[in-house]
Amino acid sequence: MHSTTIFKQVTLTLNPLIKADNTHFTVALSGGVDSVVLLHLVHALSKQDERVSVSAIYVNHGLSEYAQQWQDFCAQLCAKLSVSFQFACVDILPQSRTSLEAQARDARYTALDNLAAKNSIILLGQHVNDQLETFLLRLKRGSGLKGLGAMHQTRRLPSGRVCFRPLLNIKRSDIEQFADKFAISYITDDSNSDEQFDRNFLRASVVPLLSERFQGFEHCVARSVNLLQQQQALLDEYTQTDLIQCLNPDKALNIQSFKQFSDIRIANVVRAWIALFSQTMPSQKQLSQLIQQALNAKADAQLVIEFSQGQIRRHQGALYFVSNLTIMNDSEINSHRVCLNDGRILTLQQGPGVRQATENEQISVRFNCNAARIQPLNKPGSNTLKHWFKDAKVAPWLRAQIPLIFYNDELVQVVGYFISEKHKDENGVYWQCNN
Repeated sequence: MHSTTIFKQVTLTLNPLIKADNTHFTVALSGGVDSVVLLHLVHALSKQDERVSVSAIYVNHGLSEYAQQWQDFCAQLCAKLSVSFQFACVDILPQSRTSLEAQARDARYTALDNLAAKNSIILLGQHVNDQLETFLLRLKRGSGLKGLGAMHQTRRLPSGRVCFRPLLNIKRSDIEQFADKFAISYITDDSNSDEQFDRNFLRASVVPLLSERFQGFEHCVARSVNLLQQQQALLDEYTQTDLIQCLNPDKALNIQSFKQFSDIRIANVVRAWIALFSQTMPSQKQLSQLIQQALNAKADAQLVIEFSQGQIRRHQGALYFVSNLTIMNDSEINSHRVCLNDGRILTLQQGPGVRQATENEQISVRFNCNAARIQPLNKPGSNTLKHWFKDAKVAPWLRAQIPLIFYNDELVQVVGYFISEKHKDENGVYWQCNN
């Protein structure tokens, strides 16, 4: 590919992102040939288009003995181009069941997001060969349609920040030729030649053979990946339709709504529902067990499936994702506003509720007192809180989070649910809980 063609292609790719007044791009600069060439291309674009400005960020993972040298190289390059430069040092702590590459990637995105200007678009240097390698790695792992879709040109971080890959349709060899033609210096990471790493093995020993045997192999795979991404996008549209049909107002998944779906369709909608709450997906075996228990367990069975970010439970014919709950602390109340230890706020309101406490009565907020007795307003007789929660169909895992207001040792209000008949007062007070 001719050097001017690369510049035109990158410019055309970036044009839809350029706003009428001001657009800022932040290049994720590693010092390697791809990110260095990208920085030069965007810098050249900024000289042609006054609407465009550019800066760069280097993320120092500390994983190589040369990391500081690479950082210095990036700083010097940016100084030469008069491009604003920042760096971030991150610590990678080993975790079980998570590759070092994945941990470094997550830390890098977090650092880039934190350092880049508020409305800046982060530009990443991945190219078509990176896409090919990612596709083959995921093929080796037995990934499905979404996984085989590999890298998208646009990625949105959890914060909403946009990341964009302008080189994703350009080959590594073309990028290297561009650097050679314009005498652009860059860093070569020696660890990239270590074939004990799967990506390096594919890069050095597999992809060259395939490319030599099959002309245009890289771009053919890239075209297939693009088709897979389109098919996944179409599937996502149908999935969202199913999900909306099956969701309760509190984001619980109504079992009866998906019970008549095909097995594949059920699995698909359950996965989409879990994705609302967790980045970790269950294995095929876990998913199958979850669906079987949800569909076939007795109505009163306590279904509990543990996840790192919470639990899946069944209640009143629906599946609920329960995030890890805070253990609530009892405390005395001496003001009209109480901060609970999970961040919620209790506030005292005037109106129909319970009478004011007397001077001899200490007001307290307590939790998880299922044996406490109360006669709720307009209910027949006194009974345990456990009885009234069951009567009101309050999910078991929510009960320990509900604030209970006591005058001395008498339960007078179950916040959000019951007022004590014995303590009622039309011109009284009541407690309200807000997030």
